[in-house]
Amino acid sequence: MSEDSEKEDYSDRTISDEDESDEDTFMKFVNEDIHQCALLTADSISDPFFPGTTQILLEYQLGRWVPRLREPRDLYGVSSSGPLSPTRWPYHCEVIDEKIEHIDWTPLNPEPMYIPTGLEMEPLYANSKEETVVYLAEDAYKEPCFVYSRVGGNRTPLKQPVDNCDDTLMFEARFESGNLQKVVKVAEYEYQLTVRPDLFTNKHTQWYYFQVTNTQAGIVYRFTIINFTKPASLYNRGMRPLFYSEKEASAHNIGWQRIGDQIKYYRNNQGQDRHHHFSLTWTFQFPHSKDTCYFAHCYPYTYTNLQEYLSGINNDPVRSKFCKIRVLCHTIARNMVYILTITTPLKNSESRKRKAVILTARVHPGETNSSWIMKGFLDYILGNSSDAKLLRDTFVFKVVPMLNPDGVIVGNYRCSLAGRDLNRNYTSLLKESFPSVWYTRNMIRRLMEKREVILYCDLHGHSKKENIFMYGCDGSDRCKALYLQQRIFPLMLSKNCPDKFSFSSCKFNIQKSKEGTGRVVMWKMGIRNSFTMEATFCGSTLGNKRGTHFNTKDLESMGYHFCDSLLDYCDPDRTKYYQCLRELEEMEKHINLEKVIDDSDTSLKEITLDLETSSHASDSSESNDSQTDLLKLNSQIKTKKIQLKTKKERNSTIARHQNIREEEQEVCDKGHLVQRHKESVSDVTDTRPSISDDCIFDYFRRQLPNQAERSLESSLLSPPTDDRTQAHATFD
Repeated sequence: MSEDSEKEDYSDRTISDEDESDEDTFMKFVNEDIHQCALLTADSISDPFFPGTTQILLEYQLGRWVPRLREPRDLYGVSSSGPLSPTRWPYHCEVIDEKIEHIDWTPLNPEPMYIPTGLEMEPLYANSKEETVVYLAEDAYKEPCFVYSRVGGNRTPLKQPVDNCDDTLMFEARFESGNLQKVVKVAEYEYQLTVRPDLFTNKHTQWYYFQVTNTQAGIVYRFTIINFTKPASLYNRGMRPLFYSEKEASAHNIGWQRIGDQIKYYRNNQGQDRHHHFSLTWTFQFPHSKDTCYFAHCYPYTYTNLQEYLSGINNDPVRSKFCKIRVLCHTIARNMVYILTITTPLKNSESRKRKAVILTARVHPGETNSSWIMKGFLDYILGNSSDAKLLRDTFVFKVVPMLNPDGVIVGNYRCSLAGRDLNRNYTSLLKESFPSVWYTRNMIRRLMEKREVILYCDLHGHSKKENIFMYGCDGSDRCKALYLQQRIFPLMLSKNCPDKFSFSSCKFNIQKSKEGTGRVVMWKMGIRNSFTMEATFCGSTLGNKRGTHFNTKDLESMGYHFCDSLLDYCDPDRTKYYQCLRELEEMEKHINLEKVIDDSDTSLKEITLDLETSSHASDSSESNDSQTDLLKLNSQIKTKKIQLKTKKERNSTIARHQNIREEEQEVCDKGHLVQRHKESVSDVTDTRPSISDDCIFDYFRRQLPNQAERSLESSLLSPPTDDRTQAHATFD
């Protein structure tokens, strides 16, 4: 790798204030066309202008010394020469010595959702002195706020209220990402459970993950978690708890599976201060006696899992060439927040012309499904397929796979160790309180000074809606063309993944309570395509997967579909792009016509985009189904079935002549689009520079090159030898 390309890979990183100031000061002096003639360290020069440091290298060229920063050394924590960085816990958290591991496994058949019978019980428990407490974790309440951390937490001998009895289940959750506060045995085979709120808060009881031992096969056990706070839940829409058996894993290679009967989510009588709590109850028979089992809200993905994954990349001689792993910052507990730069290294300055794509995940630690989507994305983008290589050749990917490792480690659902939701604090200036989002915002700001960022996406999980969908930002008050443009990528994604991704569930608006989210902040910074991708904890209501749960492979597949849609969105052949644009305008026309017939003055935005709710879910929460008309309309709009062409097909003479004819037709169509959008231009004041519709469509026109330009553009965007694999997506 050349020095120019290495400087490009690492110059966006943000590690500390010292690094940031040094980099901003001295990178200004670096020449684009450096040819190294001599190399000295700054401390070897007696000139007082240069500080006495070995981190600045001086290159002598063209009669003068040019300073530059030394390239970063191997990252501690993922270096091939050392162990993984140990996890750090709040000092008072009790942690068992046992390392919890699970195998990866995908069910042979889709797992159906639970169908209520109407006969499910609603256990209500009154406090009684005769209760038998079998598990109690009070360490979380020893401090009112975070004080300091230590490696491995509190490893003093751990005690439990009840010793191992013949017929009593034993519970444990004092391991990484575990969450269980108290268990009471209320009957011979019935247990009342309480999950722990996020550390240093008194709320956010949603995530659970605990171990059960001393099991007996063939016995119907009942488990009831009594202190949930959300009135609505996917458990009342067919979602089942997850179960893992170590004996099943070792004997039959079976991992996490959906289980449970008599599943019910309901309001109970355990409320305090006039605030009601809600219970989840289910029954289950263990497959083996004397087994070690686990229950979880969603498929666990821990900080250790991430570190092991990154270590594998770092030790791979192929992937490590185009994936550079660095430390973005350290958390409050001094755990590392990693940032990945993924792009094909070049030996010239062409890399500066590449546009950037940014992905982040796990700002909410209990939304583990976002980590599985992130894993699928990384598996694909770091793979050896021709499409993955094309993406690496075309873009610079900046990836922060886990924004809140502290919360992940301690088993929080939503907050960091500051006791706050990080996804409401992207505007905060409190770097010490919210380091990961502060440094992420700063990294993106500096990146935007060097290159265009075409897309930002923050991955989340959603607790109240099925399917996978996106939240975007509303540009209708500025420019109708931008208003439609922001919907093109989600629409493409829904076409490429019709059985998982729901375009009708997507929302494009900004509530005041969401102005501190990553999605809104990045949009206001100037990133037009700024999204939150929400993945349900449950499953799908679409296509062939209707009525079944998502497993880890389903979630990972969204990483591939994201990449596939990105190729569609940026394809030099703009056929799909303009097809989606026309389809979106057709949706607007039909809905406006329906509302005119209904004698209503409600705009498209008010019709199709119902408000996101408060912070009870992820980026936004409960929403109604007012966009079902869009879904029906989408299925009624018939367009030509088109598939992506390979590089050879795109460069063939027949394809070029066909594209020329299509362009002539599209120019006519765009004339109609331009006229319609000119009529709806808005001059609302905004912090960003105003852009006219003519400018927007001039940009669109530039994406339709003539015959000679198309051949050149294809040669630049496609690999020199490999063909791009034919996309699985079809536009119906």
